[in-house]
Amino acid sequence: MDERKRDSMVAYLRRRMAEVGIELDDLAAAIAEDQIRQKAARYRSATGESWSGDGEMPLWLKQAISAGQTLDHFTVARQAQPESEPRSKVDWRQDPFAGSRLAAVQPLHRDV
Repeated sequence: MDERKRDSMVAYLRRRMAEVGIELDDLAAAIAEDQIRQKAARYRSATGESWSGDGEMPLWLKQAISAGQTLDHFTVARQAQPESEPRSKVDWRQDPFAGSRLAAVQPLHRDV
């Protein structure tokens, strides 16, 4: 997204937030709450529904299992432990594209 589009989107969001009465603190609290909820999730569907594994199994997971899917399929991958060795430093002064547009352009597709 180019900077002009980004600035336009930010202005639009700020205007809509002011119209509805949403403060930045409200938004930050909602994001923090979502992050806590996502961290606690042990199982997650493709549509974003999650379950911590505590309490009764949610309907979406019961239906998927009864349809033949395994519980392991929905397990949230835990993040890898940080490496004990520090990464080697990169000398960006030797980068021929540093500071140019090529350094910021994102590829249109990603190989998976």
